[in-house]
Amino acid sequence: MDDPAWTVAEAKAKFSQVIERAQSEGPQTITRNGRVAAVLVSAEEWSRKVRRIGSLADFLAASPLKDSGLDVRRALDTPRNIDL
Repeated sequence: MDDPAWTVAEAKAKFSQVIERAQSEGPQTITRNGRVAAVLVSAEEWSRKVRRIGSLADFLAASPLKDSGLDVRRALDTPRNIDL
C-alpha cells in the first residue's frame, strides 16, 4: 500500500500489516469517511511520547515566571458556609 493512510476497513483487514508498518515506518493514519479517525503508533514511540522528564517541581523551577514577581500565595480567608 503506497497510500500513507488506511481506511478503517483496510486497517481491520490488514491489522498485522498496519502494526508492522507502525513499527518499521512510523505512525499509521486510519481514516473514516475520508477524515482522520486515528493514528496507530508503535509501543516504543508511544513510550517516548509519554515518558516524563523531571518532576513537577523541576518544571515549575524552570518556568519563565519564576522571577517575575507574581504573587502566588494562597488566600487565608475562611471557607464560606454552605447549607447541605
